Amino acid sequence: MSTATALSPEILAKYQPVIGLEVHVQLLTESKAFCGCVNQYGGEPNTHTCPTCLGLPGALPVLNRKAVEYAVLAAKAINCEIRETSIFARKNYFYPDSPKGYQISQFDKPLAENGWIEIPAFDESGAAITKRIGVTRLHMEEDAGKSVHDGFADSISRTYIDLNRCGTPLVEIVSEPDLRTADEVFEYLTRLKEILLYTGVSDCNMEEGSLRCDANVSVMLKGAKQFGTKAEVKNVNSFRFIRSAVEYEIERQIGVLEEGGRVVQESRLWNSGEGRTYAMRSKEQAHDYRYFPEPDLPPLVVGAEWQAEIFSMLPELPEARRARMIAEYGLNEQDAATITATRDFADRFEVAAKKAKSPKRVASILLSEITMRLRAAELNDTQSPVSLDGLVQAADLVEAGTISSKQLKQLLDSSFAESKDFTEIYERDKPQQISDSGAIETMIDEVIAANPKQVEQYRGGKKTVSAFFVGQVMRLSKGQANPALLNELVVKKLDALGPLG
Repeated sequence: MSTATALSPEILAKYQPVIGLEVHVQLLTESKAFCGCVNQYGGEPNTHTCPTCLGLPGALPVLNRKAVEYAVLAAKAINCEIRETSIFARKNYFYPDSPKGYQISQFDKPLAENGWIEIPAFDESGAAITKRIGVTRLHMEEDAGKSVHDGFADSISRTYIDLNRCGTPLVEIVSEPDLRTADEVFEYLTRLKEILLYTGVSDCNMEEGSLRCDANVSVMLKGAKQFGTKAEVKNVNSFRFIRSAVEYEIERQIGVLEEGGRVVQESRLWNSGEGRTYAMRSKEQAHDYRYFPEPDLPPLVVGAEWQAEIFSMLPELPEARRARMIAEYGLNEQDAATITATRDFADRFEVAAKKAKSPKRVASILLSEITMRLRAAELNDTQSPVSLDGLVQAADLVEAGTISSKQLKQLLDSSFAESKDFTEIYERDKPQQISDSGAIETMIDEVIAANPKQVEQYRGGKKTVSAFFVGQVMRLSKGQANPALLNELVVKKLDALGPLG
């Protein structure tokens, strides 16, 4: 079988990739979808189970109300139309980690349809655009168990089954085949995860399987009216790897077609170590799941009143929050995007911004000085020794000119080194910025008198030497001279000496 090689830009330009995504998201309910078992990752294998999620005879499912609310909330957040009456169905297939022999899902009457997510993209000329990616449907279902293929002494010959995950509530979000590049796939998933985290319906932890994505990839000649044969790339555990897997799969399929071959409809696995996909199983024949309505569950009716109640729980979503922060706080787009990346971080910023004299100053200190030190100390933002009140005080002191940026850095260094709040460090050390013009001029005169050679250089036209005088005065003032005022006065004093005659 042909594998992807380095294809020329001319060959790649002949083809149009077409990509659609199927994203499974575990819902963050306390109990499972159809029983009272705890919905929790991990635990001793096969302990979070009961007759219902094990599919034992006589056990009946009871739908989790909170799972419905979370599913509707997620659907609304991605602009879907909510179906008032949806139907649960049995999706029949036989696999060791599915003890019932079927999965409770939704088929022809899903909970929600016709949504969209907007992503940053580029048009054919390379200009930046906002692209709308359609969402075909969002439906509810239950998760299967987990087959464990390694980690045991006899894993070479045996597979173990952990059914703790059976019955975990899921939503499946199916996109339209509107994606055209691996970068668009990455942006779509990033935006989707961000939205879901804001709603609080899932923790979207890919390492624990809370968010899983399959990518359907095909290629066709540009201008063709019919999509090419698709291959499904499964079990990719990070957005970065999904982007790489899609890039590889696009080139692989183009390579097959360029050699006169035929792309086979199949499921493929991504090997991140080798940077390539491998055939998993053929899907030449459509699997007949023999869907039929779940006889033990009535139709799910989410009427107008219940929908309104659920919609009232919808928070301000990331894009709307960014636009508001830019308008309200004067932030630039990059800072607003960084601050709103998570709801908790944005909430903390807004608490500080509303108290401070300058929200922009708060953003600047938070995104540069605080974030840099957190990374160096390998801490997350909730572990910062600088409290919100400390952040506000720091921003106000710099904004008022009471302390310089250099003094701020020194105080923050002490705060992180000693794991003490900025407020405590400032009250103890209390550096003061010198903003008295007379005092600064006296120091400038002293430095000018002690450095005649540099004075001659300045008067001779080498204006950049003014930085030398600024540095000398700053050293003389022990870093306490107001930098803006100092720069202004140094130039004024040197210019007053006149050029060399």
